[in-house]
Amino acid sequence: MKQSVTMRDIADKLGVSSVTVSKAINDKEGVGEDLRKKIKEAAIDMGYRLNAAAKSMKDGLSYNIGIIIPERFTDVTQGFYMRFYQDLAKSMDEHSYSGIMHILSMEDEDNLILPRVYLEKKVDGFIILGQVRRSYIDMFLQTDTPIVFLDFYTDQPDVDCVITDNFYGMYDLTNYLIRLGHRDIAFVGNIHATSSILDRYLGYYKSILEHGIQVDSDYLVNDRDENGQYIDMTLPARMPSAFVCNCDQIAFYLISLLRRKGVNVPEDCSVVGFDNDIYAGLADPNLTTVEVNMAEMSKTAVSMIVEKLKNRNSSQGRVAIKGKIVYRDSVKDLR
Repeated sequence: MKQSVTMRDIADKLGVSSVTVSKAINDKEGVGEDLRKKIKEAAIDMGYRLNAAAKSMKDGLSYNIGIIIPERFTDVTQGFYMRFYQDLAKSMDEHSYSGIMHILSMEDEDNLILPRVYLEKKVDGFIILGQVRRSYIDMFLQTDTPIVFLDFYTDQPDVDCVITDNFYGMYDLTNYLIRLGHRDIAFVGNIHATSSILDRYLGYYKSILEHGIQVDSDYLVNDRDENGQYIDMTLPARMPSAFVCNCDQIAFYLISLLRRKGVNVPEDCSVVGFDNDIYAGLADPNLTTVEVNMAEMSKTAVSMIVEKLKNRNSSQGRVAIKGKIVYRDSVKDLR
């Protein structure tokens, strides 16, 4: 392979003109979608790289996208959003963009301080990964910077966002427990903490209501404070036959707590989670959970922000990506 692959090399390989290759790679009009995809795939296979500096000067763009992650989602035990960032980086590279990660400290969030990469004009737009305070979002939206929310949403209907299908994912998971004979089912999570947890609770509750099941008032177990910091969980006075946890990490902690109380999973009590992250495999037994399709969510979010950078009036609204249940050993069949 030559040290530097040119558009002419790609054109010669595919039997098209250099102009066609240029239009396809730069997402210009005049090229069919099938051919555009074929050209981009060939460019990646051949190791072609845009001259980013020249393209930046020509278009007046940095070709960088800022990825904002709230500090509370990045402690040493949480790799969930780091995995998201890896998928985002791959998707951005396919669009000839680079990602600049910004960890939003709690202090900056509280004091409404914009990221330095915004103030220094180092990025063209932002993907906000993980829910931040409403006051910070309102302040950010006033900057008129292209923004996409990832893994959360708010009540602003004109902001593009990509979420997993939290509602129906948890609805299906709760229905699964009920099919196996469970009737006393508790939910673990602070429903006021994030839009994702609330939607997961509503999916759980829809299933409960549809099956005519009465839920004890203490079957809503809190797991974190208003800042998203985990707190000690208080188990219900009357133990349920199953716990539906808002995420795998909480399910992992709950199983440890139950074991200390002399309760075995799944023999005495079933536990399910959400995300299918590292904690699903670390838990003993391994967790039945809902797998989040990070790759598809990341690809969709990047496509959204790139489209907004081309056309500021672009709006795709709220997009939900379906997950799937992964069945493991943490659920007992009571039938």
